[in-house]
Amino acid sequence: MQATDGQTWQFWIDRGGTFTDIVARRPDGTLATCKLLSENPERYPDAAVHGIRTLLGLGPDAPIPAGCIGAVRMGTTVATNGLLERTGERTLLVITRGFGDALRIGYQNRPELFARHIVLPELLHERVIEVDERVDAAGRVLVPLDRDRAEEDLRAAFAAGLRAVAIVLVHGYRFPEHEQQLAGIARTIGFTQVSTSHRVSPLIKLVARGDTTVVDAYLSPSLRRYVDRVADRIGGGDRAPRLLFMQSNGGLTDAALFRGRDAVLSGPAGGVIGMARTAAMSGHTRLIGFDMGGTSTDVTHYDGAFERSFETLVAGVRMRAPMMRIHTVAAGGGSVLRFSDGRFRVGPDSAGADPGPACYRRGGPLTVTDANLLLGRLQPDHFPRVFGPDGDQPLDTEATRQAFAELTAQIITATGRTDLSPETVAEGFLRIAVENMANAIKKISVQRGHDVTGYTLQCFGGAGGQHACRVADALGMEQIFLHPLAGVLSAYGMGLADIRALRETQVDWPLTGAEIEARLRAAAEPLGRAAAAEVAAQCPPGHPVEVVITAHLRYAGSDTVLPVALADGATMRTAFEAAHRDRFGFVPADRPLVVESLVVEAIGRTDTPEDPKLPLHPEPPHAAGTVRLWNAGGWRQAPLFRREQLHPGQHLHGPALVIEPIATVVVEPGWQAAVNSRNHLVLSRYQPRPAAETVTTRVDPVLLEVFANLFMAIAEQMGVTLANTAHSVNIKERLDFSCALFDRDGRLVANAPHVPVHLGSMGESVRAVLQDNRGRMRPGDVFMQNAPYNGGTHLPDVTVITPCWDAAGREILFFVGSRGHHADIGGRTPGSSPPDARRIEEEGVLIDNWLLVEGGRLREAETRELLSSGPWPCRRVEQNLADLAAQVAANETGRRELVRMVDHFGLDTVQAYMGHVQDNAEASVRRVLANLKDGAFTCPLDDGGRICVRITVDRERRQATIDFTGTSAQHPGNRNAPQAVCRAAVLYVFRTLVDTDIPLNEGCLEPLELIIPEGTLLNPRYPAAVVAGNTEVSQAITDCLYGALGLLAASQGTMNNFLYGNACHQNYETICGGTGAGPDHPGTDAVHSHMTNTRMTDPEVLEQRFPVRVEEFAIRTGSGGHGRFPGGAGVVRRLRFLEPMTATLLSSRRLTPPYGLAGGGPGACGRNRLIRADGRVIELRGDDEVQVRAGDQIVIETPGGGGYGPPD
Repeated sequence: MQATDGQTWQFWIDRGGTFTDIVARRPDGTLATCKLLSENPERYPDAAVHGIRTLLGLGPDAPIPAGCIGAVRMGTTVATNGLLERTGERTLLVITRGFGDALRIGYQNRPELFARHIVLPELLHERVIEVDERVDAAGRVLVPLDRDRAEEDLRAAFAAGLRAVAIVLVHGYRFPEHEQQLAGIARTIGFTQVSTSHRVSPLIKLVARGDTTVVDAYLSPSLRRYVDRVADRIGGGDRAPRLLFMQSNGGLTDAALFRGRDAVLSGPAGGVIGMARTAAMSGHTRLIGFDMGGTSTDVTHYDGAFERSFETLVAGVRMRAPMMRIHTVAAGGGSVLRFSDGRFRVGPDSAGADPGPACYRRGGPLTVTDANLLLGRLQPDHFPRVFGPDGDQPLDTEATRQAFAELTAQIITATGRTDLSPETVAEGFLRIAVENMANAIKKISVQRGHDVTGYTLQCFGGAGGQHACRVADALGMEQIFLHPLAGVLSAYGMGLADIRALRETQVDWPLTGAEIEARLRAAAEPLGRAAAAEVAAQCPPGHPVEVVITAHLRYAGSDTVLPVALADGATMRTAFEAAHRDRFGFVPADRPLVVESLVVEAIGRTDTPEDPKLPLHPEPPHAAGTVRLWNAGGWRQAPLFRREQLHPGQHLHGPALVIEPIATVVVEPGWQAAVNSRNHLVLSRYQPRPAAETVTTRVDPVLLEVFANLFMAIAEQMGVTLANTAHSVNIKERLDFSCALFDRDGRLVANAPHVPVHLGSMGESVRAVLQDNRGRMRPGDVFMQNAPYNGGTHLPDVTVITPCWDAAGREILFFVGSRGHHADIGGRTPGSSPPDARRIEEEGVLIDNWLLVEGGRLREAETRELLSSGPWPCRRVEQNLADLAAQVAANETGRRELVRMVDHFGLDTVQAYMGHVQDNAEASVRRVLANLKDGAFTCPLDDGGRICVRITVDRERRQATIDFTGTSAQHPGNRNAPQAVCRAAVLYVFRTLVDTDIPLNEGCLEPLELIIPEGTLLNPRYPAAVVAGNTEVSQAITDCLYGALGLLAASQGTMNNFLYGNACHQNYETICGGTGAGPDHPGTDAVHSHMTNTRMTDPEVLEQRFPVRVEEFAIRTGSGGHGRFPGGAGVVRRLRFLEPMTATLLSSRRLTPPYGLAGGGPGACGRNRLIRADGRVIELRGDDEVQVRAGDQIVIETPGGGGYGPPD
């Protein structure tokens, strides 16, 4: 289907962050291309329109002839830029009363784990109206909509100048009547943009759906203005060209239907379409898309079908809308290169289009593009001449060379490495960039169960060809595909895309009964009818429209959804289990399935241009010349070939450069490039890549960064395995777990950014297992530990430890470990947190040095017996076993990746760099110590106890003593922190003093001497109870340390543990609060701080799963301490119970307020209340247990953070 006859032009455009790419199809069917800087205000106001005029041969003021353009298909970053730069429409949020702060609080986690000043993404909406209305999860109207009050508030917002409104009501995705009424009122008043959540994102999850609805309201007006401006500039009237835009889901739609929620991945989606369609012409259907542009690199997985994500984080905003599953890494041609703290760094900041790289003649910084230029991998004579004041100058090689010379001198001064040259420095930066991109590809492939070695790397984007061979080598891939238009493939993809419309609906039906398929088809029918009508209206009369229905299935109690084609129940179960096995490696037995949602897609197929088959020319290709190319540590002469002079059937060997009109391909040694019959360039390995790499064990600043990233990537991959395969909500959704790598002595090497209280203490558990089993461990053994007196923290935190052996099974090389917070490990109360426990046995089953797997065999029967033992055994042993199996699988992931690393680099090198990354962390902390002063602080606790610390700094030796002498004796109850918890808190605090991104590892503690007197509440003796030590005392330790350092006022100082359950249901929450202010920044409202970073379950999901109702989750205004920099505010969380349950609270700072510093005021104390159904109010203690009845409410007000400095 083509919208034009053969007498008009078509333009396919990708307006990217750095470049705007244009592919034009002339009236005779031939193609032309154009690449322009997206931002070049000195020369043109809009790159897309300027490119159209240039290709048409028109002057800057000449009108575009009417009727000469048939269609313009466009992908744009206008929406993405609007999010990044916060330049959208002034927007009003209308939401159910009690949830006005829901989008600010989000899921309460902080984005940067080690940031003292927590910076959350700026809210898109300017104003909030809380409306009186409430519908429960079953659709019962609890509070009727107060239309009069809502109209009054809407009119006031309209009078204040707001014209865009997002309407988001609790459970409105399924029961939209109140949203529909409010939308009618808003339109009557005159709001020009009205976005309702049930139309924008009709799926469960209030927070993500709310964000998506606000995005739609915020971006749609500015998007509409941009669309109108483009339409106006390319010609109007009866013969105006058809204007279509690419949606994030990979389908084109008419400009009139293009809206904010569908625009944020508009450009990258075109690249995915181009990738799949062009490679399919040559028979490549298993692809890894590698789209490297100027600002970032997009990677995607394709195995015959487009993969979509229905929940994505874009520019800090949660999006609940169908989008191509694209992973973006901040490593593009414009990624900035720098050297700091002994390490080479690439990105994440980018030079963008303005000023651009150093070679762009605008005074920009050194970037990946400059490294390629210096090494001859880019040739100025064969690169677009679009630079300088008049846009006609080449890349500035001299500026790049001078900048690298200066940087090299700086590195030599810092490291003493006199063997470095500008070329070796540039080569080092390129290696790090390649590893970053390879790790990004692993996230969308290996972490999702795909073996990429049998895939083809589909390489495109302006910078992709320069790095494709190296990225493929890093992943073990053997083949690379490059289309002749690879440099502008995202634009070309616009011309290959179909017109599509998607509709979604939430169903949440069990996959049972013979009639399930008929019921689902009936639910999908009206959606399919509407989507098909939308597509048909954009196609020629009579054009066929295909409708595809997909069911999203999950296991009951799980949050992991997998798509399958709608069919009968047995067929869908079989398809789901096959997908689950491929993705996670296992299928749970006898778990019921739920159909969470349906996705209906209508498709109007376009006539995809097919590259013709051409005759073969077997004669050798002729080089257009030779160039100097840095390779294998020196300059070499390499042939340069022009792509247009390479003919089908010809091939060449690397090293060589292939110059495209708008891109450069570097063919590395060991690779060959062949042109096939469709004129596609296919690169393949003709020489085996070296199985191992010879690397010195001496510390190298490039390899230091490479290994640090690799170690962290392995820990992160372990975490993905654990989250995906675990059973309990605690691990799968709240992400209350941590994974880490340890050296042969049990010292922490690297971690994924998980929960700090776990990370700093896991090494104690590993060393305890090593000590207790020395000489008795065998290959295939896996150990389990939660004993607080042998490296553990508290009993629900169960650590699984796997030794990693050499190939002969004689020597332990490393350890990997995973710690997960189990929902219940026994004890007197559900959740294993009795508030009045006095002995460890009351808190659950004590596990000390337990052999979980023996010689590769899971000791299931023995472990089941252990978990069922003692006076208060585990309540849900099957769930414990499922989570333990997931931890074993996570560890196996880490072990397998470490073995691969040893096979590639050699054991000596890997072990050496395990030491080097710790040494680098140690050096980073020592640099900080050189600027610290001595200090002491006493932190009072609610029970009358205290934590005392004195920090004595030896600046000359750059080390410090942290002495907790004076701390109270161990607590008679459960407020005792095992020594491992205290070490973890010290490690966390000193890691946060390092401003650069280093792994949290044992090296951070090397310059620190810890004195933790035995018998105190920071180093208790058996059998003291400890459950609150892990959650509460750990927070007080961090506050006390910051107080002694004078760097940060107290944060809320508690995790506000809230557990509730009965025989059928158990749930556990930790609740956020305010953070403390510092010498140069305020505190942050409503966010987790310090030793925890767990997520809060979305209120709609919570109400669907548990017999509770969230009535309020709001910022506790005024609870932050006063000061020149005020403390952050806590929150108010109000929960109503619909069934009798036992509720348990473990919380602090109910009597002693979070301190201020340097004259700043304290934060407000927290408060816990029970409100009986009859209205009686009962004050609850910080540690309390209460039996609640149906209709009762518990209200938790969390503390604010302390202020810093006297108020002005």
